[in-house]
Amino acid sequence: MPGADPHWTTFAGELAADVDLLAEAAREAGEIALRWFRRDPTVWYKDGGSPVSEADLAVDRHLKQRLLAARPDYGWLSEETADGPERLDRARVFVVDPIDGTRAFVAGDEGWTVSLAVVEAGRPIVAALVQPATGAIWQAASGGGARRDGELLSIADRHDLAGARIAGPKKYLEHAAVRRIGFAETRFVPSLALRVAQVADGRLDIAYGSSNAHDWDLAAADLLVQEAGGRLAVPSGEAIAYNRAVPRHPALVAAGPGLFEAARELLGRLA
Repeated sequence: MPGADPHWTTFAGELAADVDLLAEAAREAGEIALRWFRRDPTVWYKDGGSPVSEADLAVDRHLKQRLLAARPDYGWLSEETADGPERLDRARVFVVDPIDGTRAFVAGDEGWTVSLAVVEAGRPIVAALVQPATGAIWQAASGGGARRDGELLSIADRHDLAGARIAGPKKYLEHAAVRRIGFAETRFVPSLALRVAQVADGRLDIAYGSSNAHDWDLAAADLLVQEAGGRLAVPSGEAIAYNRAVPRHPALVAAGPGLFEAARELLGRLA
């Protein structure tokens, strides 16, 4: 259990309770989503063509009830809940994606996640990310490190761009600039949160996201990368600010310290 590991004692005071709360809620949400996985759930399409399934809505309802019952003074921002200005006045806000990678979920692909974070002063301070189809869980707390399945994460300080493993939108992976570099591996990972988390746990070296990602896609994975020693940023190099009136962001890149600047320069040619 995390509480038995000395690394987790750095999650002092009130953050420790939120670490446990998010992990428990994420696991519960994953179990709910699995009731529909590979069982032909009902799907609707939003304006713009993105899908939402009955599983997304069921998970969203559960998480909102579960988390706000435990922390009624926190605000709420979720992909599947109508947004309002109330969250802007709260010191802490739950930022939730009930199913990140709904297209993958509906297709029966394992590459979807449940993404939960607590945001304070524009930045994530606690995170839990679960990949229910595999049982993997990532957790992080500000100043306390990041873990996957209990193992402490630390991004390797690689500097060889050509030898890197990258993931991103298909249009980025097919770009001439990417092909010229000759990366060791290019991979499409449906869930943006999972894509970024795989930088934190070392399965990828660089992750890209195209413009129009939202807070719920990024907040949990952002903290994972940060606490593992890497960076997630927009093309200017600035960190992402969360819980703003419009929770939408430009193109982004996540990488370890040795590759970040080269990866950011490449993003300028892709985005």
